[in-house]
Amino acid sequence: MIRSMTAFASGERGTPWGVLGCELRSVNHRFLEIGLRLADELRVLEPALRERVAARIQRGKLDLALRLRAPEAAVSLAVNEPLLEQLGALAQRLDANFPRLRVEFTELLQLPGVLQAPAADGEALQAQALELLDRVLDDFVAAREREGAKLAAAISERVDAIERIAVQVRELIPAIREGQRAKLAARLADLPHPVDPGRTEQELVLWLQKLDVDEELDRLGSHLVEIRRVLGQREPVGRRLDFLLQEFNREANTLGSKSVDARTSAAAVELKVLIDQVREQVQNIE
Repeated sequence: MIRSMTAFASGERGTPWGVLGCELRSVNHRFLEIGLRLADELRVLEPALRERVAARIQRGKLDLALRLRAPEAAVSLAVNEPLLEQLGALAQRLDANFPRLRVEFTELLQLPGVLQAPAADGEALQAQALELLDRVLDDFVAAREREGAKLAAAISERVDAIERIAVQVRELIPAIREGQRAKLAARLADLPHPVDPGRTEQELVLWLQKLDVDEELDRLGSHLVEIRRVLGQREPVGRRLDFLLQEFNREANTLGSKSVDARTSAAAVELKVLIDQVREQVQNIE
């Protein structure tokens, strides 16, 4: 299954300590590169998060964000009574020095440490964060596969076009050879002195061998078979496809350099255009 390297997925999960939010997005990259943005309570998970992502994703520049948002509903708060008593005693002791100083009870509650929210259960919170990541990863991989299916269809369409051009060129070769033979015979006939027929035939064979593209067309055909096989594999194939396109381009260049006919020259140009279009698609494949 072809996968794109560009995708996005997100999800949320309610917990007793707030709402966990997870976002995962990626763009093209030669290798796997993971950037993390984590809530303080979840920083301890960094090695586990990297391991979980790497088990499912092989290539791409990924950004993973895990946030913990305070719950909208009120949570039970506990009063730190020992601290409150210490503050009260301090206020009484300093009352003589600051007779006009008045501290409201609500102001005391706002001092750090007076009101305490229930501490998060670290292990339970981390377990829920990992479960949320697994769910987001499922959506993320599915998004990559949907986009990959579109890329595979676009590539297959151009591969079919390349094959049609290769077939047309192969059909043209006999006529082109015969035309070159006729041109050479006409030029020899215009010479003022007769030429040895055996030598002429020998030179003609050598010349036609230099222009022969059967080997290039055969290799192009084998590359077409291979690229279709690779497109059907389930593991990441982006690098393999990129290598194959180099081989495709080599055959197209050779076909163009050997061409002595406008039709095969045009075919070589069209092949290079299609190969470049396939390469643009392959740059997005994992």
